[in-house]
Amino acid sequence: PGFLMQTSEMLQKICIRNLVRKYCRGLTAERKVQLQQKVVTSAVFSGKKEGYLESLSQPFLETRLKENDLNPKVLQLIRGENIKYVTPVVKYDRNGFKARERLLVLTQSSAYVVEMAKIKQKIEYSTLKGISTSNLSDGIVVIHVPEDKQQKGDVILQCEHLFETVTKLCILANKQSLVKVVKGSLRFRVGSGKEGTMVFTVGPEPQVFKDKTGQLTVV
Repeated sequence: PGFLMQTSEMLQKICIRNLVRKYCRGLTAERKVQLQQKVVTSAVFSGKKEGYLESLSQPFLETRLKENDLNPKVLQLIRGENIKYVTPVVKYDRNGFKARERLLVLTQSSAYVVEMAKIKQKIEYSTLKGISTSNLSDGIVVIHVPEDKQQKGDVILQCEHLFETVTKLCILANKQSLVKVVKGSLRFRVGSGKEGTMVFTVGPEPQVFKDKTGQLTVV
């Protein structure tokens, strides 16, 4: 009879609502943060960058290095700022593209590129102009900064945990809309009004090098 069909549909909806409510109320604070971050990752990378689907089952860590892993001199320089995330990165020089091991430190208000006991570059989130990655499976991310005397130019980094790092950065900076996933190539600022080009291509093994034309090639 029709009234039984209607009753069945109503009971199904009530059952689903109860199951959802039970699931949501049972979430820990840590799990809730994880899901919120994954939603941002989906909005930025889903259907755009290779490796996104494989990253779904990998939970984000709160940080890759703890605060006490940082050099005391660095902690003293950024004292007063709440450190949110630290991860090892490889930074490429803007001119010769030489690879250098660095740390990326994200606080509540700024991003720092750190070398041992030195802060090599500070980027306040309020001045952040954009974040760029390619659509391929490489771990390159470019942080675009404004043209002023305080900044040496855009920051070129290679991150092992790119989805996690970019998600943390755009959430802390509140600039999710500024993340761009590009195809083929991208332009970055070297400094003093100069620009460089980074080319993304596919090959048998991953590598990053300066080609004969002076461009940074990411395979």
